[in-house]
Amino acid sequence: MSTISLGHYLFERLKQVGVNTIFGLPGDFNLVLLDKIYDVPGIRWAGNANELNAAYAADGYARIKGMACLLTTFGVGELSALNGIAGSYAEHVGVLHVVGTPSTHSQANGLLLHHTLGNGDFDVFHRMSAQISETTEMITDPHKAADQIDRCIRTTYVKQRTVYLGIPANMFDYEMPRSLLDTPIDLSLKANNPTSERQVLDTILQSVKDAKNPIIISDACASRHDVKEETQQLINITQFPAFVTPLGKGSIDETHPRYGGIYVGTLSRPEVKEAVESADLILSVGALLSDFNTGSFSYSYETKNVVEFHSDHMKIKNAVFPGVQMEPLLRKLLKEIPAVVKGYNPVAVPAKIPANDKSISATAPLRQEWMWNQLSEFLQEGDIIITETGTSAFGINGTTFPKNAVGISQVLWGSIGFTVGALLGAAFAAEEIDPKKRVILFIGDGSLQLTVQEISTMIKWNLKPYLFILNNNGYTIEKLIHGPTAEYNEIQSWDHLKLLPTLGAKDYEAVRVATVGEWNKLTQDKEFNKNSRIRVIEVMLPVMDAPQSLIEQGKLTEKINANSG
Repeated sequence: MSTISLGHYLFERLKQVGVNTIFGLPGDFNLVLLDKIYDVPGIRWAGNANELNAAYAADGYARIKGMACLLTTFGVGELSALNGIAGSYAEHVGVLHVVGTPSTHSQANGLLLHHTLGNGDFDVFHRMSAQISETTEMITDPHKAADQIDRCIRTTYVKQRTVYLGIPANMFDYEMPRSLLDTPIDLSLKANNPTSERQVLDTILQSVKDAKNPIIISDACASRHDVKEETQQLINITQFPAFVTPLGKGSIDETHPRYGGIYVGTLSRPEVKEAVESADLILSVGALLSDFNTGSFSYSYETKNVVEFHSDHMKIKNAVFPGVQMEPLLRKLLKEIPAVVKGYNPVAVPAKIPANDKSISATAPLRQEWMWNQLSEFLQEGDIIITETGTSAFGINGTTFPKNAVGISQVLWGSIGFTVGALLGAAFAAEEIDPKKRVILFIGDGSLQLTVQEISTMIKWNLKPYLFILNNNGYTIEKLIHGPTAEYNEIQSWDHLKLLPTLGAKDYEAVRVATVGEWNKLTQDKEFNKNSRIRVIEVMLPVMDAPQSLIEQGKLTEKINANSG
């Protein structure tokens, strides 16, 4: 009987679900497992600069490919990754965290090993991770290992949450039948309860029939749980005005004639705020109602007639239907709703964001509002646009995405520096899908300093992303919330144009832009528009210049913080 090792089995299974790059760092409790990666053609080991960056990279990869794998060593390695893992858990991103642990013999005898707390408790780190994992598995019986691995992969993929898998170092070489690989892991969703699903469908259809001014809002989980296509079809069939949230940006086609803009409560454009809040029915797909995603909870619907579609339940007004999953429900709704909306007279959608004044002087200094508006002209169909917490995450709301563009912004968890790692992961994923696909990062000079090392990994793998570094001399988002002149919001300035050669790049471009003319000349250059090399673009901006929505958010946040004491 043909056999393969447990480690080989793990990586073959990951490859079967489309995971072709493994993120993480080597450590003495996972080294033998890393050897098994090279037994599987088509799988590569990224080799990150540190575990936190690796977790961020796995997150970015999973947002594009549907799932990722992070591999760390016991204790010091796994704990370094947990901030990134927590972000993936919070934002519904499927990352499998595989940890190489001490051998079963060492654990059984309570040996005083390195990377432990010195108290003989080998399960403490597993218990920590359990709080930010959908499920966990610790392999203790090699005969059950295949089932445990398959369950972890399925849960990660289907639930779009983080999963923890611990494997003792003495089990990596355990031999199991190769034939176990012949049966694919079942990644399909279980069917909804027919009675509950029928009740929900009938209620939605009646609500649509009675509505005079219905709208659709697409949020984060429309992307995370892969119902973007169904949501777009719902817009096409109903012709209801459609909006997104900041976390939902990129989840529907912004070039569609029924797209109305971004709704962020009181921070929305007035015409968008009016259109959303005056609706008499809201179909909310994949809602994730965090403070920055809602303008500090400033949603103000006039109607209570809200239908929320979620991955594992439905909510209609105040009634919750547990276990009714939105993906199969939407597919059935798409078949039945055409008859209900027949004869519907589409209402007008808000006018698109007007383009910048073309007569502005080429020597005018760059400003955030102008830049984010103008960015719409640089972006291409299929681009992946990553925006860091800060001015970028708010500014991108003023940009119109082209068709099939993907937006990545960690609006809920909001870990500063996340996007450098996420850029690496997304660039790996994009290369696997289409090497011509552009991956573009916008990050502040302060955030960059937290995770800059991961640029070296991009260079090592000859990845070709764009890194737009917004140099506004410090943490502008923090200054807008509190302490505009406080020393703690300042940073040491870097020479950003020397970053790439310092980190080993040979074929690169590094350029600084400070005026409208310099921006236009660069972004309209045909060669610059091809992702032919890694690029750093330093964008010089005034210290307190920011998108208006961030200025307003800063005021709201400081007010909330002041009143919560």
